[in-house]
Amino acid sequence: MAAESARWAIHDLIMTYAACIDAGDLAGVGELFREGTLHSGGGRTGREAVENWFRDILILHPDGTPRTRHVTTNVRITADEDTASAHSYFTVFQATADLPLQPIAAGHYDDRFVRHGDEWRFAERTPVLQMTGDLTRHLRLEVVRAASSGQ
Repeated sequence: MAAESARWAIHDLIMTYAACIDAGDLAGVGELFREGTLHSGGGRTGREAVENWFRDILILHPDGTPRTRHVTTNVRITADEDTASAHSYFTVFQATADLPLQPIAAGHYDDRFVRHGDEWRFAERTPVLQMTGDLTRHLRLEVVRAASSGQ
C-alpha cells in the first residue's frame, strides 16, 4: 500500500507542476524544486534558480499567465521506499488574442523523486522537447537559445 500511496503523491507533484506553469505561479514552480534540479537550458537547482529561470524565459500575458495548458499523459512511476522515477509525455497548448488554440510543444519528462519524511519532492526533472509549433508567444526564444549554447 505504501508504493501505491507514493505513486499518487508523485503523480500529484507531476500535475502540480503543470498547473503552476499554466497559472503563471512561478513561485509555486520554484517551490517544487526547493531542493531539486530542473535540467532545462542547463541546470537550475533550488527554488530561486528555477523560479528566476521561468521568469526569464516565459512570456506572461496581461492576465498573468502564459495562456497555456500543459497536458501530461502516459505517466509511468516506479517507486521504492525513499526514491522514485517517472516518465511522462507532455503536450502544451496555447491560445492568445492573436493565436487560435493549438499545440505548440510536445515531448516527455524524465523525473527523479526523493522522499523526505512523509513528503515526496522533485530531485530532478529533465524535459525533452521533441516537437514544436509556434513558440513565439510562449517563450523568450533568444534567452532559451543563449542558455542552451552556454552564453
